Amino acid sequence: MARTDAVLLGIDFGSGGCKVTAIDGSGRLLGEASREYPTYYERPGWSEQEPADWYRAMCGALAQVRASGVDFTQLCAVAFDGSTHNAVLLDGAMRPIRRTIMWTDQRSVEECASLKEKHGERIFEIAYQMPTPTWTLPQLLWLKRHEPEVAAKTKHILFVKDFVRFLVSGVAATDRIEAQGTLFYDMKARVWSRELFALTGFDFAALPELVEPTSRLGSVTPQAAADTGIPAGTPVICGTSDSAVEDYGAGAVEPGDCIVKLATAGNVNVMTASACPYPSTLTYGHVIPGMWYTVSATNAAALCQRWFRDLFGDAEKAEAGVSAGRVFDLMDRRAAVSPAGANGVMFHPYLQGERSPYWDAKLRGSFTGLSIASTRGDFIRALLEGVAFSLLDCYGLIEEMGLPVKRIFLIGGGARSALWSGIVCDVFNLPVAVPSPGDASFGAALLAGTGIGLFPDSRDAVKRCLRIDRELRPDPERAAQYAELFRTYREIHDALAPVYRKRGTASRTR
Repeated sequence: MARTDAVLLGIDFGSGGCKVTAIDGSGRLLGEASREYPTYYERPGWSEQEPADWYRAMCGALAQVRASGVDFTQLCAVAFDGSTHNAVLLDGAMRPIRRTIMWTDQRSVEECASLKEKHGERIFEIAYQMPTPTWTLPQLLWLKRHEPEVAAKTKHILFVKDFVRFLVSGVAATDRIEAQGTLFYDMKARVWSRELFALTGFDFAALPELVEPTSRLGSVTPQAAADTGIPAGTPVICGTSDSAVEDYGAGAVEPGDCIVKLATAGNVNVMTASACPYPSTLTYGHVIPGMWYTVSATNAAALCQRWFRDLFGDAEKAEAGVSAGRVFDLMDRRAAVSPAGANGVMFHPYLQGERSPYWDAKLRGSFTGLSIASTRGDFIRALLEGVAFSLLDCYGLIEEMGLPVKRIFLIGGGARSALWSGIVCDVFNLPVAVPSPGDASFGAALLAGTGIGLFPDSRDAVKRCLRIDRELRPDPERAAQYAELFRTYREIHDALAPVYRKRGTASRTR
């Protein structure tokens, strides 16, 4: 029996913010908190973050969890996860040299074209993926070509969660799943690929040691204890990439389990018993040893909701300030007044180009079908529906590959919205289960417990602790309506894509 008095912490660094979750040994939620951090878009297609912002956000979220009454003196372990592909370049003193290029960044299109032409087959053979701007390899190649002084200064390379964990424990390493997100990891040999890393022009010695997600990497240092409130000496467990740990934390631990993710970005992930490399998808190892998962992903999901809030949500912000309601709840209320189909308004969520199924960095977002009668609620509902259509577009690749799907779990911050969850269920026209908590920080907390032996293994941890919050079934009438609307969604994409390719993306002048 797991100790129910134990407190486990999972700390997640997503694309838009840090979330901290505290659970006990039975998986009961003790407290959670999140803090956003900025992404810097200096030019069209660029996307960067400041490493110091991650640490600051984590400390703020931890303070909020402590203030909620969670007893940190009972903490047994902490584990980390984060968005992958994002290289933190460090000098000899382990200080960041520049902002980190994020996985949503699209600047390395030319590098990807060159890599695909000269080395595409070899890269796919070794790394199981094709070059696109998402991956670390073309990002580093871009830096070598455009900022050679950065390559010369780089003595160590870590990734988002690994850098913050280093600040907490003083131990620099990464895990095998995180390494798979670089495009210079040998999937079969389970080691860094010297051959592929040489294409970057960086020093191979900068790469970190490889460990397992449940490996212990030191303890919380006195300085980190003063910053975070986590007691010095608390065991620190490696953790892994956010997509791997959220699939695991949502209960997708059997072949055929499918994750639909409504977070900053959106994913459709299917668990498999063996690797299924495919040029249009991503392939990763699972937290459960021996298992894999296939990823079809959209660049912008809940990011679109946040973008709309920040640019056009002054009315909701003002009302939320008076009523203490959440801005997104108010947006949902307005969207709920609009019928399915948003009175003809349609949204394509290509705010940062697109990954699956198009892999087209020049795509751009759009609202179409507007009329003088269009309401604010129509715009918001169209945004929710457009993201759901984008996820269904991703699911089409899973069907194209012939991967069996037994059950679907809906996760991410967007899954908390009853309206948005229902839209996704109707758009997919499939039953959907929403786990609780079932997110990345929860999965990281389970890895923390597994890493110190509180659970016999990772599978036991999630089966013992996960709960299903609610189960949804599609409405046949709305599902039929959305099937027709999805065909229109695809037609609009097909019509506009050549326009965007023709226009290109001119750099912003300053």
